[in-house]
Amino acid sequence: MRAVGDATYYAIVNRAAAGGRCARLAPDALGELERRGVELDIAFTEERGHATELARAATESGRRRFLSAGGDGTAAEIVNGLVEAGVSEECELAMLPLGTGNSFLRDFGITNTESAVDAIARGNSIPIDLLRLTHEEGVIHFINTMGTGFVARAGELTNERFKSLGAAGYIAAVLVCVARLQYEQNTLRYAGTTDDATTVLTSFSNSQYTGGSMRMAPDAQVSDGLLDVVRAGRLGRAALVAAFARIFSGTHIDGEDVWTLTVDRVEFVNPSLQAVLIDGDLFHLTPLSIDVLPGALRLVV
Repeated sequence: MRAVGDATYYAIVNRAAAGGRCARLAPDALGELERRGVELDIAFTEERGHATELARAATESGRRRFLSAGGDGTAAEIVNGLVEAGVSEECELAMLPLGTGNSFLRDFGITNTESAVDAIARGNSIPIDLLRLTHEEGVIHFINTMGTGFVARAGELTNERFKSLGAAGYIAAVLVCVARLQYEQNTLRYAGTTDDATTVLTSFSNSQYTGGSMRMAPDAQVSDGLLDVVRAGRLGRAALVAAFARIFSGTHIDGEDVWTLTVDRVEFVNPSLQAVLIDGDLFHLTPLSIDVLPGALRLVV
């Protein structure tokens, strides 16, 4: 099923993604799509947040088919523009995974540019959920995952020092953060209960993967109307390293002092200003709640 509107994809390219890797790879990928009969109008981002502006403006001229060339953060920016315009449910999003981690499409077996091009050329799409973070200064929508505590610190370090390494940069950052181990205190309310545990990390996931091939939420489904919460308690360094070794298979959730819950809403009790990692991009904000927007977008897979 295709979205309504112009059949041409409005392609938004983030040339800075993956430390500039996207700028090198995007021309060939976009050219291959055009050789396979996919019509494109191409625009380039110039700064953080620009993809949101481009997408929102494009909807005003009737555009309903979008292509994100970059990482998960680029796709999330486009999604924010579509939701802000009030037309996301009418829209279709395709993705070329040319960013650092490229986690989101892994849920669909798309792990490289070639498989993404094949999917886009076929043009099949399915409805997916979006997640909405409400914070003290506004809202942010995302498709993949939000992490606090250790997750945010590792993401920040990746962006600062290891971006050029691609997905391997997340692993390098994790090892550094293990040596600097800290804990977080985010009290959460969900499913009628209050969880005030001290934790090393918390993840709020729409899809399974993060940081490339790390299977943070192995039971997550992008179209079930729910989000998966994964929390790890006061793990010591050795236990954290052991859990990290199992994250690629998703078996870390079976370990001691790791628990999961599937809910449609999370509230932060007495929230504080903190670093959060949302679809690979770091924000400093005070989170209030996370909600699911069921079937709010169509994804080409």
